[in-house]
Amino acid sequence: MTYAFLLIAGIAETIGTTALQASQQFTRFWPSVLVVFGYGAAFWFLSLTLRELPVGITYAIWSGLGIVLISVIGFIVFGQRLDAPALLGLGLIITGIVVIQVFSKKAGH
Repeated sequence: MTYAFLLIAGIAETIGTTALQASQQFTRFWPSVLVVFGYGAAFWFLSLTLRELPVGITYAIWSGLGIVLISVIGFIVFGQRLDAPALLGLGLIITGIVVIQVFSKKAGH
């Protein structure tokens, strides 16, 4: 369940961040409400993850997942294009998450 909680936390954070863009600096009510609930759920599920995984590993995976997901959503929903260095950086983030999962003895396999 630990990784399910971490995945839910990442998705909730991504929903909150997407709604943050849609809220237009908190001038639109429903997207603003979604920001609060998205981030609230994200941190609650993140706290559940911390029962089993160290905070450094948890945060690395959570933030990496959020960065990649929000970049994809930014491209699909908001038409935000990424250049080659940005794509390379995202690839390195994904590689870092894989390295943690495959090689770290602290990742709670």
